[in-house]
Amino acid sequence: MRYTIPEHKKLVYETIIPVRWGDMDAMGHVNNTIYFRYLEIARVDWLRQFNSEPKPEGEGPVIVNAFCNFYKQLAYPCDLRIKMYASDPGRTTFETWATMELVTSPGEIYAAGGATTIWVDFPKQKAVDLPDWVREMVTP
Repeated sequence: MRYTIPEHKKLVYETIIPVRWGDMDAMGHVNNTIYFRYLEIARVDWLRQFNSEPKPEGEGPVIVNAFCNFYKQLAYPCDLRIKMYASDPGRTTFETWATMELVTSPGEIYAAGGATTIWVDFPKQKAVDLPDWVREMVTP
């Protein structure tokens, strides 16, 4: 099943991640599991800007699902430009989306993925309403 990234979304973050030699597998290309790591790095770095990375003693984001569509193979050495988008704030959740392109090939998407994020009170292990500042940040 291929998921599509919606037209209506907000660009919230952009970063460059170098592909490492160890990201490749025996087939000589970046292993599929590593794409999820790239998505995680971009998502966590975006949230760290607002001091909202997960903290066991407070509230924060938890991923409840994730996907990635693979369009072209990546191989070392290269630098990826990851563009993060957000949309669809609900009572306790919002959606994140990302595209991956080579810095040397702007606009040529090699992979695209996303995740549903839920806001959680970690000590209570319970979903809570999105803070207003998060809702504002993710609303297109």
